[in-house]
Amino acid sequence: RKAPRSPRKAPRNPRKAPRNPRKALRNPPKAPRSPRRSRPRSHPRRSRPRPPRSPRARGHRSRRTPPGSPLWPHTPHGVRTERGQCPPIGLESHRIEDDQMLASSMLRHGLGAQRGRLNMQAGANEDDFFDGAWCAEDDSRAHWLEVDTRRTTKFTGVITQGRDSQIQWCAAWGGWMGVVGVALGTRCHPRVSPPQMFYGNVDKDTPVLTEFPEPVVARYIRIYPQTWNGSLCLRLEVLGCPLSTISSYYSQQNEVTSADNLDFRHHSYKDMRQLMKVVNEECPTITRIYNIGKSSRGLKIYAMEISDNPGEHETGEPEFRYTAGLHGNEVLGRELLLLLMQFLCKEYQDGNPRVRSLVTETRIHLVPSLNPDGYELAREAGSELGNWALGHWTEEGYDLFENFPDLASPLWAAEERKLVPHRFPSHHIPVPQHYLEEDATVAVETRAIMAWMEKNPFVLGANLQGGEKLVSYPFDAARPPSETPAAPRPPDDYEDDNPEVHETPDHAIFRWLAISYASAHLTMTETFRGGCHTQDMTDSMGIVQGAKWHPRAGSMNDFSYLHTNCLELSVYLGCDKFPHESELQQEWENNKESLLTFMEQVHRGIKGLVTDQQGEPIANATIVVGGINHNVKTASGGDYWRILNPGEYRVSARAEGYNPSVKTCSVLYDIGATQCNFVLSRSNWKRIREIMAMNGNRASPRRQQRRGRRPRRKR
Repeated sequence: RKAPRSPRKAPRNPRKAPRNPRKALRNPPKAPRSPRRSRPRSHPRRSRPRPPRSPRARGHRSRRTPPGSPLWPHTPHGVRTERGQCPPIGLESHRIEDDQMLASSMLRHGLGAQRGRLNMQAGANEDDFFDGAWCAEDDSRAHWLEVDTRRTTKFTGVITQGRDSQIQWCAAWGGWMGVVGVALGTRCHPRVSPPQMFYGNVDKDTPVLTEFPEPVVARYIRIYPQTWNGSLCLRLEVLGCPLSTISSYYSQQNEVTSADNLDFRHHSYKDMRQLMKVVNEECPTITRIYNIGKSSRGLKIYAMEISDNPGEHETGEPEFRYTAGLHGNEVLGRELLLLLMQFLCKEYQDGNPRVRSLVTETRIHLVPSLNPDGYELAREAGSELGNWALGHWTEEGYDLFENFPDLASPLWAAEERKLVPHRFPSHHIPVPQHYLEEDATVAVETRAIMAWMEKNPFVLGANLQGGEKLVSYPFDAARPPSETPAAPRPPDDYEDDNPEVHETPDHAIFRWLAISYASAHLTMTETFRGGCHTQDMTDSMGIVQGAKWHPRAGSMNDFSYLHTNCLELSVYLGCDKFPHESELQQEWENNKESLLTFMEQVHRGIKGLVTDQQGEPIANATIVVGGINHNVKTASGGDYWRILNPGEYRVSARAEGYNPSVKTCSVLYDIGATQCNFVLSRSNWKRIREIMAMNGNRASPRRQQRRGRRPRRKR
């Protein structure tokens, strides 16, 4: 028999780069055709293997994978990347700027290429400039999304995600990947890698990791979606290792390598407990480990105390707290507090005067994980592979930050009825009884946090969160419109005239505290790029009142302000809730000075002791500052702390059964609280109340007789 005839022209290798690179830039790579081969009749015709298809959905347009295109292995949701995998290049964290992202077209500006970042969230109005993905202009398969790293990069994979939208379901589930350009070439004469096919996501929220079989070295990377459900929309993250520095044509980014010898990695619950134990063994004289309660799954909520006399409250020493992990998937605050523990221990042993002064004069409490159940759930997915909400809530489904009693609403209702402060207090408002019942919708973690607040006389604190980059201060709740007309208030030069935003009596102090953190941060005040998801709400300062930005009732900050002495703020550390391990050094350097500076603010204002004439301390005495309608109370040892801005204040101390005492106290700009002690004398009110109780809380008969007489008329 004769041998089968060979084809006239050898088939072109689909992996081979096109001959004309300019033509490859203008036109997207097309699916390579399978060449026709003549087979001997003795061999049966074989069917070509087809890759598995995505589940069909309404509106889904299925196109089978062209033959000859190798299918890249994809990693489903919940599988962590290997340790040798390259980290994300920074689309989600905004290290890649908007002008480094380019697309073939866009449906409108709110769906431009700059919105195609992993976990990008849509604004309240999805028809504005801030939508939840990049969307192409039409349904053509010629559209692409490109990222310019501005340096030679070894790309090892991509993570795809659909559009964040409440009105439209859309997700690109498969696409061509073409790497365009290398460090040695230009965009006009690039070296184009062969196109490859890979599967993307099958829904709009779940991120899917696709690892390349071999790394691709280039400067640009393009994604060509081929099939999708609904509209062509996409969110993206790219994995890559930089092989060169950024081109001198562009501004050099600040890439900092920390000089601190700390443990820069993500810690599981077991690793966190072990690390805290190691720090305690290294510095046993200044550290103590305790727990404030348990989670719904029975995991202990560990805390570390750092002080020169751990275990007890020292009279005259203020107490400070940092908490993190209210939402389990916001893990950067957790790791920063673990790094802060190590840093304070090492620097104290090395004799750092700033750290030694902070430790000896302050009782510091650090709680790295208030929601350990949620963290363990997010950790199973790993960095970049958990969606925006995985691990956000507790095991029982509560948002811990918004699970506290709403004390602002009854306060504002009492103010409308003119009951404040005679019949309704403006500070230390009691918790409603229905909130304390066993069947109340309260998380066990929230009950533990509230009991912890009641036990310790905290003065200042901050909870570390993620998803944005700013500092938020009370009130977080928006005040409803008043039913009684009030005189118009002239708007301040730094606040918009928004009637729903109600300022606290300590509004100026809260702004000072927020600026102290934001201004010391390396990048928080760089708001010219806008916010992480929407426009910048901080007026280019990195700080914002919670009700103006994200109004919500029952927040931890509002409860702490209205029920205790503690001034609490929320620090949002960055756009990426779960940053990669490789970014922890940079984030530590960004926040290290801010963490220390904010702790030092606890020593600003006035402090002192309230005693009687025999020198005995008076607990629960009220400290009133003139012009500020918010008071604080003394601790069990009679000591108090009141954070105030620089200035001169009229301060009075009042207690049950004592005559009030008034002083003028001055606060300086330097760190260090002004000492203002009060000595109260016994009053006769106790005896007067006993006499009135004997008469049924009525005045004396002689006084009633005088009131009954009619006044004489003058002639």
